[in-house]
Amino acid sequence: MAYFLQQLINGLTLGAVYGLIAIGYTMVYGIIGMINFAHGEIYMIGAFVTVISCVVLGLGGSGHAIGALLIVLLVSVLITSLYGWTVERVAYRRLRNSTRLAPLISAIGMSVLLQNYVQLLQGARVKTVAPVLQGAFELMKRDDGFVVSISYLQIIIVVLTMILMAAVTLLIHRTPLGRAQRACEQDKIMAALVGINVDRTISATFVIGAALAAVAGFMVTMYYGVVDFFMGFLAGMKAFTAAVLGGVGSLPGAMLGGIIIGLIESFWAGYVNAQYKDVAVFGILILVLLVRPNGLFGRPEIEKV
Repeated sequence: MAYFLQQLINGLTLGAVYGLIAIGYTMVYGIIGMINFAHGEIYMIGAFVTVISCVVLGLGGSGHAIGALLIVLLVSVLITSLYGWTVERVAYRRLRNSTRLAPLISAIGMSVLLQNYVQLLQGARVKTVAPVLQGAFELMKRDDGFVVSISYLQIIIVVLTMILMAAVTLLIHRTPLGRAQRACEQDKIMAALVGINVDRTISATFVIGAALAAVAGFMVTMYYGVVDFFMGFLAGMKAFTAAVLGGVGSLPGAMLGGIIIGLIESFWAGYVNAQYKDVAVFGILILVLLVRPNGLFGRPEIEKV
């Protein structure tokens, strides 16, 4: 039971990160119907910006770790959001009304471009960050010395994810930008006719998705302390898997899918074989989609004739 509880905590922490990245996928797809395959690299850039900011601040700024972490998070969100905006302007805007294959190829090309861009700037070696926020709550201790604990950083990751999820949900349903996004999702031409700036709305969606990816990159960097230029590919694929599993276009589905992926990965690594955890994740995805092709919360698309 103690080992199960520890793996549950680890899985929820990892799933929260995947869920944040998956929200960016599902927001972009919900509005323009395209999968932003460069989103994983945006997350990777957020992690690298976090590392650079930590180095500049000396991993603690003036000695107050919390203040330094908030500065690092803010810088990472701002710079990564700018990258997200640039990706939309360069790789997607002119292809928005073309065939579905053209933006897909552009997205894959942008993904490869960002990978190599970061590799040339930062090198192929992994970058490390010394632990900034340490400490944990001890929940249980077995007779053999095994301790079940939840670290302060794990609590922050889960709580911050829930706050951001609630904030994005409120933004979608209670703000003018959210109404514009929902209008563009239904019919971009009609939305433009009633005065909605479609280009600005789509750019804002990319910026929001990039900001969430930056937060995920920040949390992963603080949690694991290691980043590399290729980390965005696998994390992006798993987040895309989470979005598909939950139902592409559904924000709660994206978060639930991320948590499910994190739990599968954690329990498979803990009880079966850590080397095949990725096989388990994608294998279970195939099984779920055979039963529910639209995902857990997805709805079948109704084609207008």
